[in-house]
Amino acid sequence: MAFFLETLIGGLMAGMLYSLVALGFVLIYKASGVFNFAQGAMVLFAALAMARFSEWIPGWTGTDNKILANVLAFLIAGAFMFVVAWVIERLVLRHLVNQEGATLLMATLGIAYFLEGLGQSFFGSDIYPIDIGMPKDPVFVLDSVFPGGLLINQEDVIAAGIAAALVIGLTLFFQKTTTGRALRAVADDHQAAQSIGIPLGRIWVIVWCVAGAVALVAGMIWGSKLGVQFSLTTIALRALPVVILGGLTSVPGAIIGGLIIGVGEKLSEVYLGPYVGGGIEIWFAYVLALVFLLFRPQGLFGEKIIDRV
Repeated sequence: MAFFLETLIGGLMAGMLYSLVALGFVLIYKASGVFNFAQGAMVLFAALAMARFSEWIPGWTGTDNKILANVLAFLIAGAFMFVVAWVIERLVLRHLVNQEGATLLMATLGIAYFLEGLGQSFFGSDIYPIDIGMPKDPVFVLDSVFPGGLLINQEDVIAAGIAAALVIGLTLFFQKTTTGRALRAVADDHQAAQSIGIPLGRIWVIVWCVAGAVALVAGMIWGSKLGVQFSLTTIALRALPVVILGGLTSVPGAIIGGLIIGVGEKLSEVYLGPYVGGGIEIWFAYVLALVFLLFRPQGLFGEKIIDRV
């Protein structure tokens, strides 16, 4: 039982991190109808900015305070992501919103390659660490309940807590603020929102900035776990099955889908992997997403296309 719970908790922790990246896809698609294939590059660019500024700031300020360096690096990287998001929306995607899906796809792919090259030019192409003080060593908990206790990775727990806090913050933002309600109105019907005076251009800029902030938090967490390297862009590929499973238009779906896939990957690898030679964790999410595409293409919580026309 203890081993099962350890695997389950590990899957939930991984699922929260997948959901964090998937949120970027969902937010932009809901507001503008653009499927943003550049989300992985945004995560990489944000992580590079965070890693390099946290390294440079002590030399600039003459302080060895790691907390101060990380806070300043986070704020500067956040400002960078807001500028990047604003430039992308203003100069590229604003002019392509009514274009064909293939045109939008190529535009976001071009943005992805541009951000990768820009990040390499600005920040370098080595592997850079992000040290935000998260403990790396696992600990045993619930010794009195289970013999020997449960082995829990502290870093995963803290990372999942940060992801959960961001999700709760975004939920409150969308539900309780005037801007959030405007965003939901735009997501439901662009023309109706525009007819009652909601400025679509400003809303799209806000959405891209929020997606940039989500990319920064995701990049910071994944960079702390794995180091900042250019393979970090593949995290977006891990989030695609989450989006398909939860629904491309559903924020709760991104969360639930991430948890389902995270748990499914871990449990299938541990309990089925020995019988098929292992490696299930690599392809499990994509097979599950394929099943949903065949039988429920709108996902668990998404809307059918016909309902949105």
